[in-house]
Amino acid sequence: PFPLFNYWGPTASIRSTEWIVAATRRLLPRADLTLCYVPHLDYDLQRFGPDSEEARRAVRDLDAAVAPLLDDAEAAGAAVLVLSEYGITPADRPVHVNRLLRREGLLEVYTQEGMEYLDPWTSRAFAVSDHQCAHVYVRDPADLPRVAELLRGLDGVDLVLDREAQAGYGLDHERSGDLVLFAEPGAWFTYYYWLRDGSAPDFARGVDIHRKPGFDPAELFLDPADPLVRARAAANLVRKKAGLRYTMNVVPLDPGCVRGTHGRPHDDPLDGPLVLCTDPSLSRDRVAATEVRDLMLGLVGVPAPAGPTPR
Repeated sequence: PFPLFNYWGPTASIRSTEWIVAATRRLLPRADLTLCYVPHLDYDLQRFGPDSEEARRAVRDLDAAVAPLLDDAEAAGAAVLVLSEYGITPADRPVHVNRLLRREGLLEVYTQEGMEYLDPWTSRAFAVSDHQCAHVYVRDPADLPRVAELLRGLDGVDLVLDREAQAGYGLDHERSGDLVLFAEPGAWFTYYYWLRDGSAPDFARGVDIHRKPGFDPAELFLDPADPLVRARAAANLVRKKAGLRYTMNVVPLDPGCVRGTHGRPHDDPLDGPLVLCTDPSLSRDRVAATEVRDLMLGLVGVPAPAGPTPR
């Protein structure tokens, strides 16, 4: 069985990576191309920051876990491409974009049993956040200048990109927000839209990646303000195993515990993602994210499809 509770959430650990590596070792001899996602470095780098001792220990643990798979690949004569999607940098400033939009009368909620839920259909503007990037959707184009001005004045916001400016960052996609925000170094965007914790929706205190309108790194923590949080988590697991309904309401509503983030354009390339490959003929100083597909296809002898030059 896959150790789901060790894959994401407060109990995320090296166990899920070890399971994935073991599964990949079984699949490796059977395919021309094998893709393997190793999640472990997400955890303690976000919990404790990339410069922490916990982060260094996570790197050592990952190295030990992946070594058998790399040995198998070498023995099979398989080329190896290692890709990090992003580089994690220190974080200490949560920025509440949706709360600003709500205070300004632009974001609407509806209430059920005392809990508030985002209503995107009636909102004039709302944000979908992901670490240091947020997509802001504005229903009426006439509101765009006001929304942009408000967001430029929000502490922690570095860039506010309209559709025209998004093109310079390769973000001019039909699903992109009418405005795209980048956070300042050390800052990151929450999805929070409620103005007091007593009105937070039921999913806010749990690991619920599909109902939250944005990414929530606080899901990696047990609420440090609740002295009974571990006992309640254990009781909920008992209910789960007994086949009873349960709510794993253990996640903090204070995002100040987060210490690592990513997403903004990096000032220092050493803070960014990287590509490693066992084939030295592919060596270059810089690889665009949109070139990775063709790198992988080239390693298995598939020519790159014709099309525009990647940005």
